[in-house]
Amino acid sequence: MSIKIKNIIPVTGAVVTPEMIAYIGKYLSPDTQLITSQIKVGTPSIECAYDEVLCSPDILRLCKEGEDEGCDAIFINCYGDPAVRAAREYVNIPVFGGFEPSMFLCMGLADKIGIVTVVKNVVPLIEGNVAKAHFDGRVCCVRCVDIPVLDLQNHEKVVAALVRESLKAIREDGAQAISLGCTAMIDVAEDVQAALKSQGYEIPVIEAAQAAVMLLEVEAKMHLLQSRITYMRPPKK
Repeated sequence: MSIKIKNIIPVTGAVVTPEMIAYIGKYLSPDTQLITSQIKVGTPSIECAYDEVLCSPDILRLCKEGEDEGCDAIFINCYGDPAVRAAREYVNIPVFGGFEPSMFLCMGLADKIGIVTVVKNVVPLIEGNVAKAHFDGRVCCVRCVDIPVLDLQNHEKVVAALVRESLKAIREDGAQAISLGCTAMIDVAEDVQAALKSQGYEIPVIEAAQAAVMLLEVEAKMHLLQSRITYMRPPKK
């Protein structure tokens, strides 16, 4: 069964590279397609609730476009899950952002999860998503590396900062798994996990975009759809 996943870049910034697309899709089945589209109206990155609101209308436009194109699932490519719940009401195919799939994987691998994200402004947004999803008892901390989304291209700098904050999450907060709290943290999970292991901590480090597209592939193949009791279709007005 061939699956088509709409990969929506929910910001206007120049964040998409061929390497990013290849990395997040490297575990997908060979016949699964990632179809990437980027919003035209919004902000260059999403680092607070204000950014999320400004980007949401065009995210929803692309969600509907994906459904009309015959896509089987939609990935809103951001850890903050912008417009995810609204999109689940709006379209009749599965929708994920980066947050929930990463959490689901972590929870099957450890009891206490540490999230390491980009900048301080993002922390309240993620903490709100943690509370909304009732994950409070499993997430022991939300830390940040103080590197903006648009500055994540420096691989060595990002890995070093992630390792530093992950070690604090383990030693000070009791984290037993790490969720990378930005889907633009590409091609770093393996290096962070190896560095933590070299320090004596053999724990999983989960990259959110990979987790999301893999879970969407499974949901599409199983013909699963969001509950229409939870996500009621918008009333006609």
